[in-house]
Amino acid sequence: MLTWRRLAACLAILFLVAPALAFEVDEPLPDPAQEERARAIHKQLRCLVCQNQSIDDSDAPLAVDLRHLVRERIGQGDSDAETVAYVVARYGDWVLLNPPFKLTTLALWIGPFLLLLTAVVGVRIWYRRQGREPGSAEGLSADERRRLDALLKDSEAP
Repeated sequence: MLTWRRLAACLAILFLVAPALAFEVDEPLPDPAQEERARAIHKQLRCLVCQNQSIDDSDAPLAVDLRHLVRERIGQGDSDAETVAYVVARYGDWVLLNPPFKLTTLALWIGPFLLLLTAVVGVRIWYRRQGREPGSAEGLSADERRRLDALLKDSEAP
């Protein structure tokens, strides 16, 4: 009898705690037009925790806070541009999924191309220091050259 009471008490506690563990659902704005504007802005802003998701797609607590902030600004009568400018003023251009091309965001736009160029130049320098061009068989000893010729001859035979 005592075990049934304990089991019932555990189940009661579980049912009382379960709502606290549930995901927080954003409360939409009462005006559907404003909610649509807010959702459009949510898709433009980057989740600062997830980094490659918009705040519309993210469940991170910071994304939830940013969604609340956007809805608050829209509810106060701010335009879309004013709302985005407010968020950018607080978090910088990096919060935008498509940041503008300007001096402060130059690294975001040109950085990947510079990294690729640096890698290509580095590989080219490494091959030159090895004394050969990529794909060449120079620098092989006589024994290595004989083995290579034999392998090539075997691969050509039907």
